[in-house]
Amino acid sequence: MENIYKIIWTDFALDELADTFEYLETFFGEKELKFLANEIEKVISIIAKNPLAFQISIKKSVHKIVIAKYNTMYYKIVGETVEIVSFFSNRQHPDKANY
Repeated sequence: MENIYKIIWTDFALDELADTFEYLETFFGEKELKFLANEIEKVISIIAKNPLAFQISIKKSVHKIVIAKYNTMYYKIVGETVEIVSFFSNRQHPDKANY
């Protein structure tokens, strides 16, 4: 039986995600929102089954995955839990990324 990790989002990551959804809704519409939501679901499904599937970021305890080229999700593994710590919009200056 495969091990499924629990996924939790930090408040910071949820705020970034909300900002991203608001931006997409304002400038691109429902189609882009649905596309991003589907991509996030795919990535979360992979991470829940195999959190080591994606590369380590500059901070060695944090993994990163680029989602739909405009967003990068950062997460760390804590026991049997995967904690999403940031959902960074790549439209921002890279120096703003915390990971």
